[in-house]
Amino acid sequence: MAVQTHTASSVQPSATPANNWILPVIAAWLIPGAGHFLLKKTGRGALIFGAVVLMFLFGLFMRGMMFSPEKGVDYLTSLINYGGFACNVAAGALYILSAMFGYNQPDMPGDVHDYGTKFLVTAGLLNILAMVDAWEIARGKKD
Repeated sequence: MAVQTHTASSVQPSATPANNWILPVIAAWLIPGAGHFLLKKTGRGALIFGAVVLMFLFGLFMRGMMFSPEKGVDYLTSLINYGGFACNVAAGALYILSAMFGYNQPDMPGDVHDYGTKFLVTAGLLNILAMVDAWEIARGKKD
């Protein structure tokens, strides 16, 4: 019975060059689903595009508030403001266009406005998941 020995070079994981995955990830941030279209996953890309765009539009139609990075009275308020802003920016071109065209709703009481804010934030979070998915597909870790 022979004993197999592994050398350090045979155990190293294969690293994927950054140029294979950087373009799909940036495209997935800028336009939801675009990273999947670049990776020839058109069905998944169309679903992501539709879901993120509809969620963002529902948030706009419900007059949800866009978060801005401002320091609050306490740490929790600051965390909510900065986290919400990061999620809004994660929506990519949708956020950029709405900011360019001057969308700025104040935080108002009411269920509809609150749901609109949640829709805007969730659209960004869903786009982050899509970016991670595009990254995993581009690296060959997922099909």
